[in-house]
Amino acid sequence: MIEEIEISDLGVIAGATLPLGPGFTAITGETGAGKTMVVTALGLLLGGRADAATVRSGASNARIDGRWVVPETGIVAERVGEAGGDVDPFGSNGDAELTLGRTVTAEGRSRAQVGGRSAPVGVLAELSGHLVAVHGQSDQIRLRSQSAQRDALDRASGAELDSALTRYRAAFDSWQANSAELDVLTHDKETREAEAESLRAAMDEIEQAAPQPGEDDTLAATAERLTNLEELRLAAAGAREAVSTELADGEDVLALIENARRSLERVADVDEALQPIAEQLQNLSYLASETAGELSSYLASLDADDSHELEAINERRALLTTLMRKHGPTLDDVIATLERGSTRLLELDGDSERIDTLTAQVDIDAHELDEAASTLTDCRRATADRLGAAISDELSALAMPDATVVIEVTDKGEYTRSGRDAVAFLLRPHVGTEPRALSKGASGGELSRVMLAIEVVISAADPVPTYVFDEVDAGVGGAAAIEIGRRLAQLARHAQVIVVTHLAQVAAFASNHLTVVKESDGFVTASSVTRLEGDARTAEMTRLLSGLADSDSGRAHAEELLELARQRTKMVG
Repeated sequence: MIEEIEISDLGVIAGATLPLGPGFTAITGETGAGKTMVVTALGLLLGGRADAATVRSGASNARIDGRWVVPETGIVAERVGEAGGDVDPFGSNGDAELTLGRTVTAEGRSRAQVGGRSAPVGVLAELSGHLVAVHGQSDQIRLRSQSAQRDALDRASGAELDSALTRYRAAFDSWQANSAELDVLTHDKETREAEAESLRAAMDEIEQAAPQPGEDDTLAATAERLTNLEELRLAAAGAREAVSTELADGEDVLALIENARRSLERVADVDEALQPIAEQLQNLSYLASETAGELSSYLASLDADDSHELEAINERRALLTTLMRKHGPTLDDVIATLERGSTRLLELDGDSERIDTLTAQVDIDAHELDEAASTLTDCRRATADRLGAAISDELSALAMPDATVVIEVTDKGEYTRSGRDAVAFLLRPHVGTEPRALSKGASGGELSRVMLAIEVVISAADPVPTYVFDEVDAGVGGAAAIEIGRRLAQLARHAQVIVVTHLAQVAAFASNHLTVVKESDGFVTASSVTRLEGDARTAEMTRLLSGLADSDSGRAHAEELLELARQRTKMVG
């Protein structure tokens, strides 16, 4: 429930405080005084779009603050806490105070406060659905749409439909997700099959070649050696002969080293310093002898090489080069293709199984979706009969005694997240006429009364803490206006009701009457809000009835109307 709203520099309102509270509050005032600014202010508090044009001329910003009474615990308190704000408990009945604020600058920038803390404007919008239901001329237009009519029907359906809709949406989401995946796999089936076939051919080619890590480098080195085989043989043979074969003068390397060692050993006794040198020459002799043996072995290996080996190696290198060109660029990449290809083939080969699994699952989903949709349709049709009859009864009380509302629920032939139902509210304004869609057959005044009748009926099944009606009485008057006032008073038994009206017949039923007063000093026009009681209220009622606040006949009529409202309000209670 809204306890109070404070407005500063919004439109023509320089500053105003609206004491609201429980029951039925009527807001009246002269044309142009700024009554609709009250609804605008509330819209801003509920996360509506900010418009720099709403800031009072000459002011730097407009400011709106609201105080709500909300449960100390529950979804509103939880969301406020998530946004960093607080609700302030008071009393012992579990109630708490929530403050909301909105500032709009002359440049169009906007800031929001929730529970004493700055918060994104989106938080206000999230809270709005749990705090207030606002109805204005735009909502009358919206009521002409099938989606709004379906929403109204669903609100009246209660827990049974909520359960059916939850089941339906679970089936719809599963069906939609699995169908989408199946479509992708089916659409790409040929492409994926071609990829698998190409991958198998590549893997067969690589497996037949059986390349080994580093094999290309090893083969390159071997080919280089075989290509220069004769040069290697001549070099090795010459080196061996120099080391171990007697030279033409009879002195090879081994002989020369041996001669040098003997020369030193003959005089080593004379000078001990020569002994280590002689030992080194002995070691050189051993090393030269080993080197000669290794050269002989190397020459033997060259002599053993097959003359056809080079041809085979070049053929192998050509094969590896082809593999690297097709699957490389390196031999390691070619070998890695086998590992990656095996994993990818498992994925591609699994598509057929996945398609079969998905096809079966989509069939199951479709069956579940069809059953859930049928249950949802049955709930809506059952509610449609009850709601149509209840709205028709309400319209009878709203000076439309011959009007009948028929709610049709038909199959629109496609599944959406809301079901497969097309919901249409049809209005038969008079006996003998055919029911016509609200979008075609209802005037503005009739839509106002249909909208109010819907809220009165639905409020029992889906109550909202606060209802705000802006010009709900547009296009009506006389007895119809009195019945609108009485029905608003009835709605106020279960919720807070705030109505912006220009009709005395509606305002008479209010338990709290506020008026927006416009004042001007000849240079600046400003409006404020005043709470009316006693003679002041009678004067405002007189003005609404006759246009003159001091008309004697109008005053008598106003007093009569107020008394009538009191009596009928007692009957409502």
